[in-house]
Amino acid sequence: MKRILLIVGGGIAAYKACELIRILRRRGHAVRCVLTEGGSHFVTAMTLAALSEDKVYTTLWDLKDEAEMGHIQLSRQADLILVVPATADLIARMAAGMADDLATTLLLATDTPVLVAPAMNVRMWDHAATRRNIAQLRSDGMTVLDPDEGAMACGEYGSGRLPEPAVIADAAEALLAPASRPLAGRHVLVTAGPTHEPIDPVRYIANRSSGRQGYAIAEALARLGARTTLVTGPVGLPTPLGVRRIDVETADEMAAAVAAALPADAAVMVAAVADWRVAPAMHKIKKGSGAPTLSLIENPDILAAVSHAVPRPRLVVGFAAETEHVIEHAKAKLLRKGCDWIVANDVSQGVMGGPANQVHLVTRDGVETWPRDAKERVAAGLAERIADALGAES
Repeated sequence: MKRILLIVGGGIAAYKACELIRILRRRGHAVRCVLTEGGSHFVTAMTLAALSEDKVYTTLWDLKDEAEMGHIQLSRQADLILVVPATADLIARMAAGMADDLATTLLLATDTPVLVAPAMNVRMWDHAATRRNIAQLRSDGMTVLDPDEGAMACGEYGSGRLPEPAVIADAAEALLAPASRPLAGRHVLVTAGPTHEPIDPVRYIANRSSGRQGYAIAEALARLGARTTLVTGPVGLPTPLGVRRIDVETADEMAAAVAAALPADAAVMVAAVADWRVAPAMHKIKKGSGAPTLSLIENPDILAAVSHAVPRPRLVVGFAAETEHVIEHAKAKLLRKGCDWIVANDVSQGVMGGPANQVHLVTRDGVETWPRDAKERVAAGLAERIADALGAES
């Protein structure tokens, strides 16, 4: 049984904290609640006490509790602290290191892992101040879930909905299982998806990459405890649980985002980056007497740049999608780019964008051919190999 301290923030999504308590207790965990002043306008201390079967804490100014340094004990007795829902205001105060109520004071006084589940209006979530605050919490070592997208109580639609209680519970249990998290304390950078290189305001050069393999790898790495940064081209996939996502469109934007995300312990470069771009026209190119001539410009080599970065990631993994001579091309790419491993696959049979993959792991020591499998299981196998490699170098 693990002890979970649940801080209930002041948003309409506070009612979902009740279901979260029920789920966590059904899974065998003890839950103790801290109810903020704002949260008390949405749920009552009596409700939380009945569901948790424990005392609910609401104030710093309880004479008995604080005579025993209650806020210190609350933070130290828990195996995990959950902040659900984390409103824009509460996130801002956490990021600033404020300690003006029981919730923020115990968060400032803890060295316990903290899981934050934001919920707010879509414009609040998209605001630059909130983005800065979220980045600060993650930099401080807290795990911050991305909110869901959908209809909100305010009548608007977009990102900002609290993740479902079962999803939050899954994320909490992942943080509570350090033995199964060999990448805890490691930072891994992953790229995924295609890049779109504009020809004019309407058209672009792209490829068939769906991003599914890269997203599955990012999720598998996060599940093993890695602080995972995912730099992604344009895809229609949800952000994997516990992963920091950075959206880009072009190869130049991806190169800049990757450079900004370094240093990292490992880099897994799955993205199908366009090799070429053009100088885009300012206006839509109209049909004329013949096809337009496109003058191609070589894009930056992101994999080679990461392989030669200073400081360099301890492990750099590249991907090679080939249609012929797969292993030979992968071996040549390994040497040319200066990376440690290449994961190669044959995309001549429609694998690109599909649900399954067969890969060859090419290293300087040889080649391993893995059986065809779902991309999620390929990702899990690769994440475990990465964990083994980083653990062996510790």
